[in-house]
Amino acid sequence: MDERVALGTIADALEHAGDDAAVLDGLVLTTDMLHETTDFPDGTTRYTAGWRAVGASLSDVAAMGAEATAAVAVYAAPEFVEREILEFVTGARDVCEGVGAEYVGGDLDGHGEFTVATTALGRTDDPVHRSGAEPDEAVCVTGTLGRSAAALELFERGDPEQANECFRFAPRVSAGRALAPYASAMMDSSDGLARSLHQLAEASGCGFAIEREAIPVDGTLQEVAGGEATELATFFGEDFELVVTLPEEAIEPVREAADVSIAVVGEVTESGVAMDGEALPDRGFTH
Repeated sequence: MDERVALGTIADALEHAGDDAAVLDGLVLTTDMLHETTDFPDGTTRYTAGWRAVGASLSDVAAMGAEATAAVAVYAAPEFVEREILEFVTGARDVCEGVGAEYVGGDLDGHGEFTVATTALGRTDDPVHRSGAEPDEAVCVTGTLGRSAAALELFERGDPEQANECFRFAPRVSAGRALAPYASAMMDSSDGLARSLHQLAEASGCGFAIEREAIPVDGTLQEVAGGEATELATFFGEDFELVVTLPEEAIEPVREAADVSIAVVGEVTESGVAMDGEALPDRGFTH
């Protein structure tokens, strides 16, 4: 059973499963787990690991259109090294401060490999779900896609400094707040643009038609991947940008209010997920 099937099994058992985070009486709650062998390539600093792990959970809060308030983490490793723990905490604290939240601690545990479990909290009285997209709306993404794909290539090339910089992303909490009054559906792109579109289509009972040339490919990825850049930006995932559907008339107000670029990549249709008129595979990051 792979992750998608497992999630489907959980969704059948839990009435409110299916969004990036749970919302209970205005409280937003989400949790994630990352492992050294699957999530932190050789050369990833503990500072970057703290930033990225906590940032992943903050991104889920952003996807609900919520204000981020706090985060905690479980830090597990074969041994505890003072410098590494302090670097991790500093990274976690810095990414929280960047979105107006507070890192308030967590737990330490011994483990066979470096592993992090994070939980983030937020607040909203009007969450944005995945299930509200309507035909003829615009589908948009924040920022650029492909930073994590570029980071992986840079790690493999032996350029850890630039790779770590690419690996540290800004959770789009502020943009999520700007989008929330207008958005009909929203999620983050941690599984990749293509898979996110399929997930939104399933939740909303709609389709999407997107344009390859409209995808905002990150400049660093273009430098390191050349002709494969758009393919990686579409399918690689782990970018933690927001994928959102909006009425056409909301695009300009959102662009004025958001602190990051908003690219229109296509439109909502009745059914099917296509790019340039051809079926877009449901392919992306798999844990």
